[in-house]
Amino acid sequence: MESIRPSADLRNHYGEISRACRDSKQPVFITVNGRGDTVLMGIPQYEQMKAELELLRILSEAEEDVRHGRVAPIEDTFASIREKLLAGNQ
Repeated sequence: MESIRPSADLRNHYGEISRACRDSKQPVFITVNGRGDTVLMGIPQYEQMKAELELLRILSEAEEDVRHGRVAPIEDTFASIREKLLAGNQ
């Protein structure tokens, strides 16, 4: 469930807000003069969100590569990787 708190609560009830973020694993929306201003979330949820966005970026790039024909057979790709690894060990 979303939690919406006024900015004054950051000063007066920071511990409570921080605990709510950690316990519920949900963001807390902070308002200033009744309007949305900031979103607070726990670090694990922030890291998860960053990882998901990075994965979506990578998938989007891969889809664009496929659309533009920038693909190679997997055997060729692994052969190239093998060659580079073997060259690095010499």
